[in-house]
Amino acid sequence: MTRLILLPGWGLGPAALQPLVAALNEQGLPTELAELPALESADPEIWLAELDARLSADCWLGGWSLGGMLAGALAARRGARCKGLLTLASNACFVARADWPGAMAADTFAAFRAGCATDAAATLRRFAMLCAQGGAEARALGRQLQQGLPAQELAQLLAGLDVLAALDNRAALASFAGPQLHLLAEADALVPAEAAAALLALLPAGEVDLLEGSGHACVLEQPQALAALLAEFVREAGDD
Repeated sequence: MTRLILLPGWGLGPAALQPLVAALNEQGLPTELAELPALESADPEIWLAELDARLSADCWLGGWSLGGMLAGALAARRGARCKGLLTLASNACFVARADWPGAMAADTFAAFRAGCATDAAATLRRFAMLCAQGGAEARALGRQLQQGLPAQELAQLLAGLDVLAALDNRAALASFAGPQLHLLAEADALVPAEAAAALLALLPAGEVDLLEGSGHACVLEQPQALAALLAEFVREAGDD
């Protein structure tokens, strides 16, 4: 039977994805919410090795933001042992590079990381509001995200940011032959919607769609609609 494992994004913990997981299960797509690695290493390969050892094989992989990037890298690593890939508000590169401009500016990211190192609690609160930006009820959504913040070690938070900056999934997405769907949010303050065309150009086959009227926290804002889209894609891939 088809199963999906979803990975959460940086900093906010798994609570933001719980409504989506419930909605996916209601749609008949058995979905498990996994934790990000609790590591102090900034090496993406160490994170991927930990996930590969811990997560079941022969299922679909997916995730939100950093979780989606890790899912994409792990899908390529597993190849035929991964049934398909679903990402939400995830870029191929989170931080802009000379040949990947549709991403967060490097100086903006550096300032954010420095803020986290100085005052992690304040940075996480600001991050929750940035995630909520672009949503219909941004202020209430930001408060909701802040309510689910888990206690986290600073070294692990910083390692997660370093992994986020280091990951470059362009080759991974281009090499993964299974079905893949990448959903970006039109008003995302963290992952620019203009990355959609470049992302689509990478894929051997697959889809990139834009969610209108939503920001980075689309997973919490419209879980039912997202679950319907994701479940339909899995069904159409012939893996139901």
